[in-house]
Amino acid sequence: MSSQAGVQSRQTIEISSPATLERVGEVPVDTQAEVQAAAERARLALAGWRETPIAERARVLLAARDAFIADREELIELITRENGKPRMEALTEFAYVCDMLTFYPGRARKFLRPHRITPHMLLNKRVTVHYRPRGIIGLITPWNFPLILTAGEAIPALMAGNAVIIKPSEWTPLIARRGVGILRQNFRAHGYPEDLIQIVNGYGETGASLIDEVDMVAFTGSVNTGRRVAERAASRLIPVSLELGGKDPMIVLRDADIERASNAAVWGAFTNSGQVCISVERVYVEEPVADEFIRRVVEKTKALRQGFDGSERDSERRVDVGAMTFPKQIETVESHVAEARDRGAQILTGGRRHPVMQGQFYEPTVLTDVQPAMKIMTEETFGPVLPIMRVRDEAEALRLANDSPYGLNASVWTRNRRHGEDLAARVEAGITCVNDVIMGFGVTDAPSGGLKESGIGKRHGAEGIRRFCNQQVIVTDRFGASREPVWYPYSAGFERLFARLLVVGFSTGIIRKLKALFAR
Repeated sequence: MSSQAGVQSRQTIEISSPATLERVGEVPVDTQAEVQAAAERARLALAGWRETPIAERARVLLAARDAFIADREELIELITRENGKPRMEALTEFAYVCDMLTFYPGRARKFLRPHRITPHMLLNKRVTVHYRPRGIIGLITPWNFPLILTAGEAIPALMAGNAVIIKPSEWTPLIARRGVGILRQNFRAHGYPEDLIQIVNGYGETGASLIDEVDMVAFTGSVNTGRRVAERAASRLIPVSLELGGKDPMIVLRDADIERASNAAVWGAFTNSGQVCISVERVYVEEPVADEFIRRVVEKTKALRQGFDGSERDSERRVDVGAMTFPKQIETVESHVAEARDRGAQILTGGRRHPVMQGQFYEPTVLTDVQPAMKIMTEETFGPVLPIMRVRDEAEALRLANDSPYGLNASVWTRNRRHGEDLAARVEAGITCVNDVIMGFGVTDAPSGGLKESGIGKRHGAEGIRRFCNQQVIVTDRFGASREPVWYPYSAGFERLFARLLVVGFSTGIIRKLKALFAR
């Protein structure tokens, strides 16, 4: 990728395929003034949309799903060319967006319906909680899932009644532009302003300008950049949602189904070339089954087909592992592997850039004899590398799994599901799977997000749409008396009576019983 700027020409970002190194296209870099203009257009478009009934918003976005389905082959091919992933993984991105365009239009009315609260003490008040759109949502998104985290992330925000401006990664702006283009065309076809969703392109300066214009920012990316996003948003006192990095552990107990666990480890580590924040980044396997687990993992890894199948729509040839999207990420992978090797780790397969393919391909790599302090076990590698560490027992595995500043995703493997769930509850992660990997993100009914340095806020489920809303509480008096007992004028007599009533109420449970009566 390169930038080109003439004396009077507009600066552009040129996009090349990480798999073939061929030019895919280019996008213009938006200036601060152009970001401000986009926000002004969004503000105008927002005026009517935020008051549009939820059922009508749902009708409009459901129609967009049909438009995505009609253009599915174009979308899949563009993802593979721009991002470098296999067609099957591009299809998964497409499926996710279609799911979002089904799930939130179908559930938004339930999630955003005003709901009543019965106060535990002020029983003479009626209380309801309402959800109102925040306004303009700014999405700053990464390159690893360029359709899911742009068009897909925008859907709950739009369903909540907001306008959305997306600043996609400068490495994958074309698929974001195409997905947003489908949504814009759909809005226009239904009589709504297309500027309800917009794209601004550029580098970090463009993202910073966007934060200065929006009412909320949702960021997905690295911890370091997430901190800078949060700091800039804090200077304006606007809310943020952050999904940041992970160093996700896999715990394999001695009673695990080794065939299933080894299949999961290979897919969980190498899908999307390991460029998944919830991928398997480290494995702790109990000693009695370690040899067999490692043998199967290495065997399955060596059988993987690496390459590019984005132009093979008329062929049966398919690949399992694609290219890496971001050149500097390969350097991180190489650095982590080299440091581990120099400190005694064994490379059982892989461990290098692909020696034949001209694109940005790093071979799927399996390491053993790793130690807890190695970077490969402590820092996010974000590449196709699977380090495996033998442990004495479950307690050591749990201790090492939790010894991390990250807490995004994890998995536990055992034939005893109840014990697996008990152990999973002790793992410090936002989502922990039992006898599965990554699939927590696919459960769109449940909240998804991280603990510790892995982020703030949740996507999916009710939280996934409510985060794009301001909560408004309305308190209404029930009886309409001329004055409340605690209003002026104060009196010593009422103060003594009030104190006695409080003592009796709290000590006898009368307040709890009255609440149950009023809640009927």
